[in-house]
Amino acid sequence: VFEKRFSNRKKSLTGDQRQALRQQVLDSLINRELLYQESVKSGIKVDEAAVNEQLNTLKKNFSNEEDFNKALHSMNLSEAFLTSQIRRDLAISQFIETRFTANTKISDKEAREYYDQHPDLFRNPEEVKVRHILIKVSPEADAPQKAAARKKIEEIQQKVKKGGDFGKLAKEYSQCPSSSRGGDLGYFKRGQMVKSFEDAAFALDPGQVSGIVETRFGYHIIKSEDKKPPTVIAFDQIKEKLVQHLKQSRVQEKVVAYVEELNKKAKVERFMKDTP
Repeated sequence: VFEKRFSNRKKSLTGDQRQALRQQVLDSLINRELLYQESVKSGIKVDEAAVNEQLNTLKKNFSNEEDFNKALHSMNLSEAFLTSQIRRDLAISQFIETRFTANTKISDKEAREYYDQHPDLFRNPEEVKVRHILIKVSPEADAPQKAAARKKIEEIQQKVKKGGDFGKLAKEYSQCPSSSRGGDLGYFKRGQMVKSFEDAAFALDPGQVSGIVETRFGYHIIKSEDKKPPTVIAFDQIKEKLVQHLKQSRVQEKVVAYVEELNKKAKVERFMKDTP
C-alpha cells in the first residue's frame, strides 16, 4: 500500500531518501497501531456520529460524490477503508485525551517562568506601513529598456516632489497590483520584503518619501505612512495561549515516551520490500 501511494514521490527521491521515507512512514504506522491497540484495551468507544461528521467534512472539499470517489480511487482507497481510519484516529485521540491530556496541568508559575526565560518569543518587532510606486523592469531587460523605466520613475518622482498626491500618482502610474489601493502595502515586518526595499522603507520616518529604490522588480518610490516601534506582549495578554501551548508540548512528550515503551514491550516485525 505504501509503495502505491508514494510511487509518484519516489521518482524524485534518491535511494537513501526513499529508504528513509519508507522507514519514517512504517514507524509512524506502527506507533499509530500500538496506540490504537491501547485505546481498545482501555475500552474507548467512538461515537459513530463523530465518524460520519469527519467523513462529511472531507467530502465537502469536493464538488460532488463522484469527484470524492475518484480521489479515493486515485489513492487506492475505498470509503470503507477511509471510514475505518477516521474511526481509529478518533479512538487514538480519545485515548490520548483520557490518558494524558486530562491529567496534564500547567501552573501559572510554570507559564510565567517560561515567559521570563524566553523573552524573544514575546516581542512584536518594529513594523512600517508604506505606499509605493513601481515601474517594472524585467530581469532580462536590456540597457535601453532599463533607461526608459528609469526615466519614467524620475518623471513620477518630480511630480511627487512638486506636491502631487502620492496615492493618486500610485493609482495612475504604479505597475504593482497595489496601485488599486493607491500603492498601499499595509504594515510589514523586516524579512517580508526584498532587502533593498525593506532597508529604504524602515529608514523613513512617517510622511517621508524615499529616493528611487532599485529591486529585482524594477524601480520604486516609497512613502512612509506609519511606523510602529517594537513592543513586548504582556504576560496576562498571552498567558492563556501560552498555558495551552505548554500543555500540548507536555502531552506530546508524554505520548512519545509512552510509545517508546510500547515499542520495547511489543513484538513488532517489520517487512519492507526493497525497491529500486
